[in-house]
Parts: sequence; structure tokens; C-alpha cells
Amino acid sequence: MGYIYRPRLKGDVPDFTPTPADLALRRGGPGDDPARCHHPRHAKADVCPGCGARFSPVWWAKYYINGKAVRESTESTKETEARQWLKSHEGKVADGVPIKPKLTRILYDELAADLRAHYQATGERNLDEADNRFDHLNPFFTLRRAADIGSADVTEYIAARQAEGAANGTIIQELGVLGRMFRVAFENKKLLQVPIIHKPKAAKPRAGFFERSQFEAVKRYLRPDLQVAVTIAYAFGWRMQSEVLMLQRRQVDLNACTLRLDPGMTKNDEGRVVSLPPELVELLQAQEERVLLLEMELGRKVPHLFPYLSGEHKGKRIQDFRKAWQTACLEAMLEGLEGEERTRREADLKAALKRKEKPGLLKMLRHDFRRTAVRNMVNRGVPERVAMKVTGHKTRNVFDRYHIVSPADLQEAARKLAGTFSGTLSENRENRKVEVLEKSVLSDGGMTISQQNKGSLSEPLVFLGGADGTRTRDLRRDRPAF
Repeated sequence: MGYIYRPRLKGDVPDFTPTPADLALRRGGPGDDPARCHHPRHAKADVCPGCGARFSPVWWAKYYINGKAVRESTESTKETEARQWLKSHEGKVADGVPIKPKLTRILYDELAADLRAHYQATGERNLDEADNRFDHLNPFFTLRRAADIGSADVTEYIAARQAEGAANGTIIQELGVLGRMFRVAFENKKLLQVPIIHKPKAAKPRAGFFERSQFEAVKRYLRPDLQVAVTIAYAFGWRMQSEVLMLQRRQVDLNACTLRLDPGMTKNDEGRVVSLPPELVELLQAQEERVLLLEMELGRKVPHLFPYLSGEHKGKRIQDFRKAWQTACLEAMLEGLEGEERTRREADLKAALKRKEKPGLLKMLRHDFRRTAVRNMVNRGVPERVAMKVTGHKTRNVFDRYHIVSPADLQEAARKLAGTFSGTLSENRENRKVEVLEKSVLSDGGMTISQQNKGSLSEPLVFLGGADGTRTRDLRRDRPAF
């Protein structure tokens, strides 16, 4: 059974003194609790005449849906209208008619919790990654009414994040979570419409990739086990932390010369199997021997393909090697320098790193191996569909973004075209020489080459066509050769 009431407001009337009659009504009868106000106007008047308590002018109702108490404003200041409102809602509950929550009371926090529950139930997005996005969204939008959040608020959020130094790509990812939250709320009928979100312009995608000489230079300054890891990434374009370093020894088959990623290990949850080139077979055999020696030293099985071989984490999987990577890139840039020149160059590079500037190889990321592998496979004639299977790209759009064209590729294209153009131009020059010669013979009253050969069945055809099959003229008959 529900009831209506007027909520008590914070703060009573200061220095309130009731009249003797009101004071007597406040105390109530002999069996009433003296600590409570028993005045008949208590909770019905804006200010109780007995105790001075203040109450909201709007009546609220409390009723039950499936045993769960629901408190909701009737949005009326009249008691009779409030009672009618309560009877109407209790009748709907009795008839099983769903009662929609008041959308103006739903906060951003509730929608964020719904989205997180949606991600957890469906596996649509990694929860840790989603929580990283919420860490920036929550401080800005928390306690706001969801129905009041619009395009202007989103634009304000973008400006605030840009002022904090966040990249546009990061902001776009956060707005993606915010937009998904609104769509889920709309599906759950907690929003009447989804606000329009205008995202900032994304920066151009990275175009970094390794030439073979750069890769070999950096690889020389890495530990032997890390050399194996970067070679796998360089050859197949696999992600370093989530795929290469996660490999276990059971996923390497040196007899069949294959390497596999199990379903669920990759970003798109699809497994992959690749055949190993001879160079990688040798490197993986050496790595397997290093892990076997580690097992003998520790006296236990080591399942990881890339464990720590020394130190306090010996035997555990390598989590990351960013410092070793940066050191190797720095040493590669200092290669060949000696004495004061090396010292000065090293100081300049370290000073640039402190200024968060990364010249040369220092700006190269291990993720650039994905672009490098795509470029290498396409340039070597590997069918693009096969290359996408190796690297794990599901869409052609993303694959094309990773296929970077370098200046060396453009020079190679120009070199291949040079033969075509030079052949055509040289033949045209010979054509012009013959025409000038014929005109000179005719001016002297002699016979041209065509006149001398007229009527001969065995005369050779003179076709001055380009090497690329361009159409030119038959000098014997002064007409198109073909």
C-alpha cells in the first residue's frame, strides 16, 4: 500500500517559538512519543506550527513495483491531485502495465553503469580499455542529467581535453564510448533521442616504417632473445605486446616450420598460422635452447617463449622492453661515431629526449613493424588477401592505411618507367632521321628507300614502334604501321 508525503527540507526555521496551543498539540497525547512532533499540521503545512520544520510544497508518493519501493514526485502541490496520481500508478502496477521512469531524473552515472554492464555481458569491448576512457569522461559528466547532455556539452568536453594536452585521436576514442553509451540508453528507453556528437579532426595516421638497413642497425643492439621477438614482428607484422611477447613454446612447431596464434589471443579473436622462413627457424631454435637452459637452472617448466632470462623476474614472461628498445635506437644512431663527436652527438640526442623530441630512429615505434611487414609483403608480390591473413587485418581500409609508399618505392617506379619512355623517344628520333634523309634524296632527284624497294616481296617491314607498343608509321607506305 502506497502513500503520499511532503519531503522535509534541510534546515528548520531559525529561532522558532510555537504558541502555547501549538506546543500542546506538538506534545500529543499521554502515550505519544515526546521526541516527535504530533501537531496535525506537521508535514501538511510549508512550516510546521508545532516544531518549525520546513516541508516541500510538492507532494511525493511511495508505492511498490514487484515488492520494490519506488519514490517519485507527483509534481503537484495539491493533496487531492497527489492522491489521484498515486491511485493511477497503483492501478497500472496491479494491471501489469509497465511504468516508464522519469527521464529527467536519470543521471549520466546510471547510463555509464549500464554501458559497463553491457560491455561485461556481451564482450563487445575490453573492460580495462573502457575504464580508461571512463576515467576521463566521469569527472566531467558525473551527476549531470542524461537528458540535458547535448552537443554543446560535448564540445565543451573536447575543448577541456585539448587544454589538458590530449591528442585528438584519444578524444575520438573517448567520444566513441560516450556515443555508444547514449545509443545503449536509447535502446533501453532511458533517452528519447541520441545527441549529435561532432568529433574533432583526427591527425594523419603514422607513416613510420623500417628500411632493412635501419632494422638491422637497431636489432644489433638488442639482446639475443629480443632480436628474435623483433624479427617476428618485422616479418609478420604481429603486435609486439599483445601477440609476440604473449607467445608460448607450444605455439612453435620447428619440425613443420610454423608459428601460430591461438583464437582469442589476437585483437580480432581470430587465430593465425604462418610458415617460418629459414632465418626465423634458426633464431627460434636458438631461443628454444636458451629457454631449455633456463628450465634446467630453475628446475621447473617455463611455458613462455620469451621469459626473463635473468634478474628478479627470471622465468616470468617479458611484459615490455621499451627502455631496451630506446637504448638500441640511440646506439644505432651513434653507430660509427667515436671520441668527442660521439659524446657530443649522444648529449644532443639525450637533450632532445628530455624536451620530448625524438629525431631519427628515436621516433620509431615497435608498432611500425606492422606497416613495414605490410609494405614488404606487397612489394614482394604476396597477394594482399594472404598478407591480410598474416598480419591479422580484417578490413581492406585499415590494411591500405598500413601499406606505406616510401620515396624509395617511388624511385623504383620511376626506374621501371624510364625504359619505356627512353625506348619510345629513341625510336622517334630515328624516325625523324629517316624522314629528313628521304627529303634530302628527293631534293637531289634520287629515289627514296620506299621507291627503291617497291614491288619487292621480300622487302623488310620498317616499323618504328615504341617499346611499350605505341603506334607509329610504316616508312615504306607512309601510313600507320598497325
